[in-house]
Amino acid sequence: MARIVVIGNAAGGKSTLARHLARRRALPLIEVDRLLWQPGWRLTSESDYRGQHADILARERWVIDGLGRQDSIAERLARSTEIVLIDMALWMHFALAAERQIAWSRGRLDHPPAGAAEMPPTAELFRTMWEVERSWMPDIRRMCAEAELEGKAVTRLASVAEIDSFVRGI
Repeated sequence: MARIVVIGNAAGGKSTLARHLARRRALPLIEVDRLLWQPGWRLTSESDYRGQHADILARERWVIDGLGRQDSIAERLARSTEIVLIDMALWMHFALAAERQIAWSRGRLDHPPAGAAEMPPTAELFRTMWEVERSWMPDIRRMCAEAELEGKAVTRLASVAEIDSFVRGI
């Protein structure tokens, strides 16, 4: 009964790490961005998102990758048995996002976020990343620290090198 949350700001390697975890631990992978986003980067209705999110959380085994709706994070962390927090400096997320946007524009992106056919507008992506760092990450860090104090397995990865090492150790 493993329920693993991989969470952090955009373009930090969450999805790649989550795919490795799911494959190596034989767990179903859920990309929360697929619940959140509709084609054209339109948000799913709040009620549809909540229903799908609740159905997934009720399962006994999963790896959930992504942020999703801000008000759904606490419930997801509480239901998890393990948390992997990607917590790099914002400039690193920006650099990785820029690399991803360039690769996507050149048709060289193997696993687009949310399975999207079109890339997100770059300015909006960077604005969202800034807002996540400023407004979401302090609460996410606090919730992760509280979960760890309660005995939950929490791994904090603060660099690409740490992420690579973690993936090699899975």
